[in-house]
Amino acid sequence: MSADRVRIFDTTLRDGEQAPGFSMAEEGKMRVARALAALKVDVIEAGFAAASPGDARAVEAISRSIEGPVICSLARAVRGDIDAAAAALAAAPRKRIHVFLGTSPIHRESKLHMSREQVLEAIGTQVAYARDLAEDVEFSAEDAIRTERDYLVECLSAAAASGATTLNVPDTVGYTTPDEIYDLFRHLTEHVDRAADVIFSAHCHDDLGMAVANSLAAVRAGARQVECAVNGIGERAGNCALEDVVMALKTRADHFGVSTDVDTTKIMAASRALAQVTSVQPPRNKSIVGANAFAHEAGIHQHGMLQNRETYEIMRPEDIGLASDGIVLGKHSGRHALAVRARELGFHLEGEKLDAAFRAFKALADEVGIIDSARLLALLSSVESGRDARPWTLSRVEIRAPAASKSWPVARVELEHGDRGRVADIASAPGALDAAIAAVSQIMGVPGRVEGLELQYVAADPDEPAGDGQGATVLVEISISVDGESFAGRARARDVLPGCVAAYIDAAGNAAAVREIRAERTQPAQAA
Repeated sequence: MSADRVRIFDTTLRDGEQAPGFSMAEEGKMRVARALAALKVDVIEAGFAAASPGDARAVEAISRSIEGPVICSLARAVRGDIDAAAAALAAAPRKRIHVFLGTSPIHRESKLHMSREQVLEAIGTQVAYARDLAEDVEFSAEDAIRTERDYLVECLSAAAASGATTLNVPDTVGYTTPDEIYDLFRHLTEHVDRAADVIFSAHCHDDLGMAVANSLAAVRAGARQVECAVNGIGERAGNCALEDVVMALKTRADHFGVSTDVDTTKIMAASRALAQVTSVQPPRNKSIVGANAFAHEAGIHQHGMLQNRETYEIMRPEDIGLASDGIVLGKHSGRHALAVRARELGFHLEGEKLDAAFRAFKALADEVGIIDSARLLALLSSVESGRDARPWTLSRVEIRAPAASKSWPVARVELEHGDRGRVADIASAPGALDAAIAAVSQIMGVPGRVEGLELQYVAADPDEPAGDGQGATVLVEISISVDGESFAGRARARDVLPGCVAAYIDAAGNAAAVREIRAERTQPAQAA
């Protein structure tokens, strides 16, 4: 292994999946594993085979199906766990058994009830046993950061002498700092007795928000493997985020002087696959993969971006597989950004036209926040034609629940239209919301399919009690697919069902506006 290359050991499917709220079914694990293989991580820790039959099956399935990365299973330093790991990994072309044992005083005394000598003996015996079953063996000194330095050197030296090829130094409880971990890895590099090809690994947790910084400090001190997880998921506050450490090493190669073999253009695909499997999206302000990571709404920033993207971006969105120009239109956007985006959509705004469009744009942005291309098309078309940009609004929705358990609910929906007045229709579906959406689709003539739905329950101020005892509102954001294209909608309501229906109407209205604009623009060409 080259001295300037850092291995990426991905533990999304093991440490990440152990975290509450991130459990994955076997099918979901396989989908994430395929995304990790496409990302070209060096090692996929597929699970903890001895933990459960489901984990063992997932490790087995990934071992059979995934090519490229080394497939790894975690095991305690006991023969039963090591045997389970070896059996689950049997079909993997490249396999690793990852043996761990606590080495800190609190782990030895409170959890293991073992002396220093007993822990040393167990490390030597069990690592040697694992090496008989696999050529690639990693040893982790659990809670290494809180282990006495001289004793940690003994433990890691014993593991190396017994055949471990990777020595992991985990900050199990996220306690250390960049300066401390740098100093520790320098000490270990100088004092641990090991062969030249045995490398050190860093596994940092984010309890104090320093997992990525600590991992990078370890790399600077000589670590040549980083253990991380997509979107930073993991026990408690999570692990070092794969996307952060990889892009830090790539973007600041001048500082770190090392590289990885990761295909960074597959980062967004892996992040989205994990979010879909776990139903947990990374926060909007999450570095690299968050929705705002390459978004620019402030007018001053947008003006700089339109002149030269490097004014406010140190990375290109294309580098992580994100197709985006970075410009997000919202209430902080300026006239210049609106005019540029309108021109891209076929509207040339100048003078009074630009003034009118900008006023309408600001009013809408104050109400809905972000304005995507479809919504902007509808707005620009309404300004140009003088028509209402949102002709349909929800007047009433009623649900009739069936008496029989196998019958479907029936929804009656009334919509108000600027020209047609009030229009009503009914529909039936397996769920009440599905039925209401079907009725809306029939009225509007837009056959949309819901792709995603997010609800935020906004509680009332407890110091200002409402007359109904609650006073809360529901904020709904929806994405729908119409003829293969995605459209977004947003609504705020007092209750969940009307809010969801209103958001669907908003998205379907954007789709209808785009359809109408395209039809108008193709008519002259067809006539000619």
